[in-house]
Amino acid sequence: MPNSFGKLFTVTTWGESHGPAVGVVVDGCPPRLPLAAEEIQVELDRRRPGQSDIVTPRQEADKVEVLSGVFEGKTTGAPISLLVRSGDARSSAYDEMRDKFRPSHADYTYEAKYGFRDHRGGGRSSARETIGRVAAGAIAKKVLALAGAVEIRAYLTQVHDIVVPPGALSPFPTLAEVEATPVRCPHPATAAAMIARIKEVRSAGDSVGGVIRCQIRGVPPGLGEPVFDRLEADLAKAMLSLPATKGFEIGSGFAGTRLKGSEHNDPFRMVEGRVHTISNRSGGIQGGISNGEEIYFNVGFKPTATLLRTQQTVDTSGADTELMGRGRHDPCVVPRAVPIVEAMAALVLLDHWMRHAAQNQIFEF
Repeated sequence: MPNSFGKLFTVTTWGESHGPAVGVVVDGCPPRLPLAAEEIQVELDRRRPGQSDIVTPRQEADKVEVLSGVFEGKTTGAPISLLVRSGDARSSAYDEMRDKFRPSHADYTYEAKYGFRDHRGGGRSSARETIGRVAAGAIAKKVLALAGAVEIRAYLTQVHDIVVPPGALSPFPTLAEVEATPVRCPHPATAAAMIARIKEVRSAGDSVGGVIRCQIRGVPPGLGEPVFDRLEADLAKAMLSLPATKGFEIGSGFAGTRLKGSEHNDPFRMVEGRVHTISNRSGGIQGGISNGEEIYFNVGFKPTATLLRTQQTVDTSGADTELMGRGRHDPCVVPRAVPIVEAMAALVLLDHWMRHAAQNQIFEF
């Protein structure tokens, strides 16, 4: 069953929203990598709930425990098992959802598929599952940084209809700029407007979505496995596997459909003995393979489905009814999704880097 991701650097997440713990098993990590739990914790702290007054107030320390695969501060090459215990689950808030399907949630589809579901907080479909992804991504990020100085930076460019003005951001925002506000938008004026909008809809019992942009630099040319495992195809799968995602575009994306070929092509030139492109509408990937330029893409997230207002629905017996959302939820999931997008990008890139090395750098003829 598809609870695992990757071919050579593989991750398998486990656990439910209101279960005793969630976690991940990472297999294929190179041995002798210096690794401390504190390095993983940094990324989990960026994802955890209760960070500010614009996210869910659920209070979870999300403290990671390393159960295997690390000895004397280094990875051994064995599977790395990571566990995060839950401490602030309030399952009683979901009692009504046992018999009623929340609109636009996975309640009905899980029931249709399995004939049974964990209704507490969404169970396996909850975004709490992404703890395992972020923990695994922290390891992948470190390998990538040591292997090729790869930097991955994600941030918000849109909340509802509030959008960062064109040309307002630096070419590659710093982590400090991204983390300067709870909404994780590196443009202060736009960030303030985003925060105000999130608070406004939350007070009305409503929610909003948004867009995350991710930029990646330092990726060498040659990563990607045509035809079915094209690098952008695996990035798309990774991003669209995240809860609440509804769209993915790379490079020029849908805007590129409005250009002519003469306007869209990226001309080549030699710079210091290496092939470069003058423009980068391809988003750093051509023919499914990285070309060495910066990779950039956008991920669209829908508004949070749980609303603190009455909605029309049906119950498990098929009767029409109404449901008032309860529990603790983000009025906008997008700010907390930033480290998750970075983690999934890191997992895809490291897996493809290892596959590239296995095919092209072991044997010499």
